[in-house]
Amino acid sequence: MRALLLAAGRGQRMRPLSDRLPKPLLHVGGKALIEWQIERLARAGVRELVVNLGWLGERLPEALGDGARFGVSIRYSHEPQQAWETGGAVATALPLLGGAQAAPFAVLSADVYTDYDYARLHDAAARIAADPGATSAHFVLADNPPHHAAGDMALDSLGRVRRVGELLNYGNIAVFHAGLFADRPARQAWKLFPWLYREVEAGRVSGEHWRGAWFNVGTPEELAALDARLRSAGRQQDSAPGA
Repeated sequence: MRALLLAAGRGQRMRPLSDRLPKPLLHVGGKALIEWQIERLARAGVRELVVNLGWLGERLPEALGDGARFGVSIRYSHEPQQAWETGGAVATALPLLGGAQAAPFAVLSADVYTDYDYARLHDAAARIAADPGATSAHFVLADNPPHHAAGDMALDSLGRVRRVGELLNYGNIAVFHAGLFADRPARQAWKLFPWLYREVEAGRVSGEHWRGAWFNVGTPEELAALDARLRSAGRQQDSAPGA
């Protein structure tokens, strides 16, 4: 399975830190946010990655190279400084992900911190590949963060994503059937939602509720708080008996 890491956004709420670095290169716990994501993908056996580039995009290849030091292969999808939103980013990167006939692929934000086990996505990809008419996408939902308490989507008793019910936060982690994007416009800006709600309303989107760590780090204060949390956890681990 391939994965697209979304890294092109301006990160307005993260200013002034994002004035000099793209948000995914900001550090928490001694690593850039995107490095945490790449390492977890590599451990899950997802080693063919595409990173989209927009705001200060040249800095990402400088930092990550071809991915060899992480045990992965990284290719880059170039966008202008004003990036093309999630929908436009996926449609533009589709040839690098294998094209319209490609196997299902993952799409995730490069600037989210989570301990989600990306190996869980392989089963979702297999279900989508086996019957895309029944399941065209899979969403990982998380608990609602303080800045988005209203939530986005719900899960029914069969593990299908719905628009009504106990609403959870879209975790910016998904698997998609490539055919969804085959006829969508590339190299222009358009949002994934509400366009993709058609698949939700048709019952073709499966989902799961991830209850572990998940942080959509949006401001310098949130970045500092997460950094302190990770460094404290690291110190506790280092001081544990037998460490």
